[in-house]
Amino acid sequence: MFDHVGLTVSDLDRSSAFYAAALAPLGVTELVRHGKFAGFGRDRPQLWLGEGEPAQPSPRMHVAFSAVTRLEVDAFWRAAIGAGGVDHGAPGVRADYHPDYYGAFVLDPDGHNVEAVCHRPG
Repeated sequence: MFDHVGLTVSDLDRSSAFYAAALAPLGVTELVRHGKFAGFGRDRPQLWLGEGEPAQPSPRMHVAFSAVTRLEVDAFWRAAIGAGGVDHGAPGVRADYHPDYYGAFVLDPDGHNVEAVCHRPG
């Protein structure tokens, strides 16, 4: 449904380093940088980070990234925590969403709730 998402961040370099580490297990990398904007994706930019003027982040948002396997969700969570993210929900089944919903949540440097989710059975 969505083509891309943009988040305003307070420090582009800090946030880019966080997302580069956290999303690497999902095959997502920084593909382009233009001034105060960085675009992340697999084959084209789908997550855009833009440094706010004057350094004001977006209101806190939730962004969920697709994972192919539950192991990718686990790796995302470990990488995000290792990059300075704050645990907001360790990897696990969220049966209240649906029986095969396996997700992990972290807060990024600006407090955005970032998730990796796999919908496939374990």
